[in-house]
Amino acid sequence: MSFLEVRSLTKTYRTGNRSLTVLRELELSVTQGEMVAIVGASGIGKSTLLQVVGGLDRIDGGTILIGEMDLAAADDDTRVTFRNRHVGFVFQFHHLLPEFTAVENVAMPLRIARRPPAEAAARAEALLEEVGLADRGTHRPGMLSGGEQQRVAVARALVMHPALLLADEPTGDLDEQTGEELHSLLRRMHAAHGLTSLIATHNMRLAESCDRVLRLEDGRLNPA
Repeated sequence: MSFLEVRSLTKTYRTGNRSLTVLRELELSVTQGEMVAIVGASGIGKSTLLQVVGGLDRIDGGTILIGEMDLAAADDDTRVTFRNRHVGFVFQFHHLLPEFTAVENVAMPLRIARRPPAEAAARAEALLEEVGLADRGTHRPGMLSGGEQQRVAVARALVMHPALLLADEPTGDLDEQTGEELHSLLRRMHAAHGLTSLIATHNMRLAESCDRVLRLEDGRLNPA
């Protein structure tokens, strides 16, 4: 059953009199529970694709269906609420808040959603244990290695029980061994949490471990 359906998606950036079409009549269908890798040259539009699919940016044309939500047609408030509740993001750079502990960073989406503090902390602690950081909960980001910080970011992405995980170059800022460890973690969390995952990556080992690999070229997706 198709969970993510993208039809005729177009995204153009305009600066003054100049315009650059990054995504051009793009089509994408992802089955529920599938893990799909998006590969392609730097600057080709992989990040843009994830941003519009996740509701972080508007599109210029087309349709984005996630489950029963028509994301492209939704107003800003509806899009923000849907994104926060149903989509988890992992970026190349972890974007952790330096003044907060690992538990506090993971729990932040729950606190923003006004969940009780005890519930948010318990959920965050459980996820940190799941990603192998049970003993790092009270550490601030500056006390963690790059790989550990990215594991915290993965836990934070999953704290709201999302159905869709979007990962943008998740191993891009890590050394080879640490990247392999994160790659294994993403596969494990994808299966354990029943996710549908879309991963933009230059790491071909990570890409090839996915159910499908698609290449973004000239604004469109094709089998790699």
